[in-house]
Amino acid sequence: MSLSVRLSAYRPYVLAIVRIASALMFLQHGTAKLFGYPHVAMFDGLQLLSLLGIGGLLELVGGGLVLVGWKTRPIAFFLSGEMAVAYFWFHAGSAFWPILNKGELAALYCFVFLYLSVSGPGKFSVDGPE
Repeated sequence: MSLSVRLSAYRPYVLAIVRIASALMFLQHGTAKLFGYPHVAMFDGLQLLSLLGIGGLLELVGGGLVLVGWKTRPIAFFLSGEMAVAYFWFHAGSAFWPILNKGELAALYCFVFLYLSVSGPGKFSVDGPE
């Protein structure tokens, strides 16, 4: 049996790890914006009904839903779009390359969530593996 065949048995587990780890990191953006934890100085005095405030709500709620694996496909697709908007509205205008415009995280989250919207939640999700 080839290595790729043996490793494919772990695909749903690794997918779940990617989903859970990405959601936990994404949640931190929401908690930092809305609750000040962990503290990020640029979010001090953030208004809930601002673009960053609404983004924080989406990161908190969407990140939590992806974390537990509830409605992963549509939620991840929506979050992928949020991150595409974040990249193009807040980062891309200052420089072409993501490393120069500080948009690496937005771009990476965009593609991770796009992948989750296609692949589904993997193991250990409320909806169960697809």
